Amino acid sequence: MKFMKLGTRADTFYTEQATRYSHKCRTLTSDIPSDLVIQINDVTYLLHKFALLLKCGLLQRLCYDSSDSENVTVELHDIPGGEDAFELCAKFCYGISINISAHNFVSAFCAAKFLRMNDSVEKGNFVGKLEAFFNSCILESWKDPIATLQTTSTLPEWSENLGIVRKCIDSIIEKILTPSQQVKWSFTYTRPGYNKKQHHSVPKDWWTEDVSDLDIDLFRCIIMAIRSTYVLPPQLIGEALHVYACRWLPGITKLNKSSSSSASQTEESKQKNRKILETIVSMIPADRGSVSVGFLFRLLSISIHLNASSVIKTELIRRASLQFEEATVSDLLYPSKSSSDQNYYDIELVLAVLETFLKLWKRMSPGAVDNSYFLRSIRNVGKLIDSYLQVVARDDNMQVSKFVSLAETVPSIARVDHNDLYQAIDIYLKVHPDLSKADKKRLCGILDCQKLTPEVRGHAVKNELLPLRTVVQLLYFEQEKGSTANATSHKLLKQHEIILGAKQRTTTKDSQSKQSLGPEFNGDVTRATQILESREKDHHRNRRLDANLPLDMEKKMVIRGRDIEETDSEMVRGAKDESSSSYKLEVDPKKIIRRARSKSEHSNKRADREK
Repeated sequence: MKFMKLGTRADTFYTEQATRYSHKCRTLTSDIPSDLVIQINDVTYLLHKFALLLKCGLLQRLCYDSSDSENVTVELHDIPGGEDAFELCAKFCYGISINISAHNFVSAFCAAKFLRMNDSVEKGNFVGKLEAFFNSCILESWKDPIATLQTTSTLPEWSENLGIVRKCIDSIIEKILTPSQQVKWSFTYTRPGYNKKQHHSVPKDWWTEDVSDLDIDLFRCIIMAIRSTYVLPPQLIGEALHVYACRWLPGITKLNKSSSSSASQTEESKQKNRKILETIVSMIPADRGSVSVGFLFRLLSISIHLNASSVIKTELIRRASLQFEEATVSDLLYPSKSSSDQNYYDIELVLAVLETFLKLWKRMSPGAVDNSYFLRSIRNVGKLIDSYLQVVARDDNMQVSKFVSLAETVPSIARVDHNDLYQAIDIYLKVHPDLSKADKKRLCGILDCQKLTPEVRGHAVKNELLPLRTVVQLLYFEQEKGSTANATSHKLLKQHEIILGAKQRTTTKDSQSKQSLGPEFNGDVTRATQILESREKDHHRNRRLDANLPLDMEKKMVIRGRDIEETDSEMVRGAKDESSSSYKLEVDPKKIIRRARSKSEHSNKRADREK
């Protein structure tokens, strides 16, 4: 931080019974009584007209009608900055050494303007020196404009009218919009794991912590001005809002009953925090992902504790529902305001966000081009809720009605299976062993036994905590599924045999069709040669088979002929109607054998000719 030193004389102001005297250096004058009395609030200054009137245009006008030897009393109760600011101006008039920095510049500048200590009164006056310091030192640095803005809260109107606020904000915005690789000034950055010595590059959010020291109104002016430039991404604006909320809102980092209870806060502090919350919510960029869903849930929980307006709560619920699928279980774990138990989680908060999410999901999913995205989104939320139920089930004070209400709100399409839901129910039954039969029945009624995997279903059948009705349903479904599995397996086996038979027939047919193709097949000589060789091998094999065909056919026909004759005689003897009695067998096995032999000889001769 830079400062400016003015004057060389030692400080001779001292206090005696609430009255401050200033004694001039002996070398200049001796024993000169004061002839100018300045009253500011409860403090009286005994000073000299020759020192102050020379530089203060206001005092010149007020003491214009008085003589040089006359004592004059002037009341300056409305001087900006009070007695401390006036004392700086008085010391400057006497040439006493003073230091001007960003911490006391505003009060000194406003008081000097009030006393009209301009260059028109005397060249090189106090106002001119302060303006030069402000423009060349304060505005050129990074932290000094921020410190200067912090002091303007005591003199807001004077600071605004004199242009201090506007110039400081412009200087801050200019530096924030500077590319990070061009940042050469020092800044505050205390993120976990960040070490300036190890990181040579400047982080993009280097400015967020220093700006968070400002009042909410000044902070809002800076953020809105930055947003209007469209230079920084929405995520960087959201990070600045997050840093500011962590700096000022109670319990934003770790919400618990002792730190955030409404009873522990005064109405004044609650009103201040409510204003900060509402301002932060109003500045959140509309872009999805500009702030994390966990940050939105923290703001929503704080809004409930601070009794914020319904508009703010509705907006936070809407924003959180848009990013609900990105949440984790830890983002949802906040204690309820209505219970003194620290482990009693606010399930109503999660239920409100879930219901809003489902409304938006049902409204957008039917006309969506990419339905897989919406299916993945709803299933992520379903898994999130089931995991959340596993945590809140460990709460001794968790009511069955709230637990079931949240579980039933999740649509069936959001759950691929009910394994996680069963685990949540099992935990709840273990933590609440004294649960009534009606509550157990209601609790287990949300479980779909058909959506349990075999491993989980096996565990559930042996679970003694489950009601008998649920166990019977599990056993019945297990048996029914086993029967269905056997029938399905038999059906698949028959289908497999049919498919194999069809493949064999197709293979035989293909080989025959390929044999009918000539050497011109695909115009490939090599392929034609292979086909001819294969055909020759098949010809010799068929010739051997044809040679043995008569003998085989003879044996078969003789046997078949005998069987047919026996069958024919039995049918004739046992016939009851007219058509059966007139039936006569006309099969001659000898003729069949002769025809087979003749066919075989004809095939052999044909093969010899081809060879």
